Amino acid sequence: MPDQKQDEKQVEAYCVKCKAKRAMKDPQQIKMKNGKPAVTGTCPNCGTKMFRIGGVI
Repeated sequence: MPDQKQDEKQVEAYCVKCKAKRAMKDPQQIKMKNGKPAVTGTCPNCGTKMFRIGGVI
């Protein structure tokens, strides 16, 4: 039986506070004002809000 954590896709984004690329915690698919897709979440290391333009979960 596969683990549920493996089924979830890891979305990576750059954390400006940590200055490193990290996997997002609690990623959520959103649409920007211009209609383009984006993903927002938090950094698992420092808790700072992360944003990735054009990402799809």
